[in-house]
Amino acid sequence: MPKTFVIPRAAETLLRRQAGLLSTVQCEELGISREVRRRLVGQVRWTSPARGVYDSDPVPLGSRVRNDWFDHSARWRTWFALLVHGPDAVATGCCALVLHGVSGLPRDFPLEVAREDRSPRRTRHGVAVVDYATFPTVRIGDRPVARIDHAAAQALRRLPRQNALAVLDDLARRHGFTPTRLAELHDLVRRRHGSAQLHELFGLVDPRSESVAESAARLSFHDNGVPPDDLQVRIMTGGKVVARVDFVWRLPDGRWLVVEIDGVGPHSTEQALVRDAPRQNQLLAAGQMIMLRFRPVENDRPGGIGAQVAKVLARHRWQPGRYAAAGAPVNLPAPAPIPAPS
Repeated sequence: MPKTFVIPRAAETLLRRQAGLLSTVQCEELGISREVRRRLVGQVRWTSPARGVYDSDPVPLGSRVRNDWFDHSARWRTWFALLVHGPDAVATGCCALVLHGVSGLPRDFPLEVAREDRSPRRTRHGVAVVDYATFPTVRIGDRPVARIDHAAAQALRRLPRQNALAVLDDLARRHGFTPTRLAELHDLVRRRHGSAQLHELFGLVDPRSESVAESAARLSFHDNGVPPDDLQVRIMTGGKVVARVDFVWRLPDGRWLVVEIDGVGPHSTEQALVRDAPRQNQLLAAGQMIMLRFRPVENDRPGGIGAQVAKVLARHRWQPGRYAAAGAPVNLPAPAPIPAPS
C-alpha cells in the first residue's frame, strides 16, 4: 500500500453520511482491500470499533472537538448500530429518529435495529435486534428506516420523560406534526406496553420549545404546579422589541417573573452571555421584572428548576390561569434616563 493512500472519492460521500464509518462490505465495493484496511488500522489512521466496521477518524468519539458533537455522536452511534448488523438491518426506534433528523434524544439513547427478514439475531456490541409487528418504512439513502411516526411510537416509551417531551416538541416544531398527526401518534403509542407515563406528555407539547433543556424545564414547571403563563415572549420597550425570553409568569402586583435557561440556543456561547448582560440590565431597569437564570444541569436536582421557581411564585402569591394573553408581547415602560454626573 502506498504511504499516501487516498480515500476513493466515491467513499467521501458515504463517509460524510455515515459519520465516518464504513463496513467491510462497503470497503470491498469501494476497492479498499483487506490489506489496505489492515495497514490503515496498524498506522492508527483508522480504527475498528467492531468486527466488520471501520472508523476513518482514529480519535476516540468522546474526545473529538466539534461544534456539532452531539449530532455527530448520535449519527455515529446510529450508523454503528446498522453496520454492526449488516446490510439487511433496518433502523428503528431512536436510531430511526436520528436518521429522520429528530432532536431531543439523550446522549445514551438505546440502540436497536430490526431485520428485513425478521430473522432472530443476538444483541451485538450493545445493539439489540427487535421484532416489532409489521411497520411501514421509508428509504434514507440506501437504508430502510421506520417511518417517522412509527419510529417515534417505538422510541418514546424507552426515553426519560423530559426527552420524550423534547422529541414530541421537535416533531411539532420541525417535522409537521399538527395536532391531528400528534393525536394519530398518540393512538400508535397507546398500543404499546409501558406507555402509560406518556399520555400526559401529549397534552404538554408546544412547538415553541427550542431545546431539550427548555422542554425539561417546562415539564418541571408542570410537575411542580407552576406552568408558565407564556413562553418565547417578546419584550417591548418604546415600541421596539428588546428581547425574547424563555418563560414568563404574570405576578399579582403587575410585575413579571422571567426565567431564562442559559447554555442552550441563543444563550449557548460565552459571547452570547456577554451580550445578554446589557439586555438584562435594560429589562430590569424598568422595575417591572424579576429575572431568574438557570443552567440545564440544575434541572437534575431534586424538584428540578420548577421547585425553585415555585418557591418564588409562592412568595408573590401567584396563581395559575389568571393570565391568558398567550402569544402577546410584554410591553414595559422605558427606563428613566440616568442623570449625568454634576
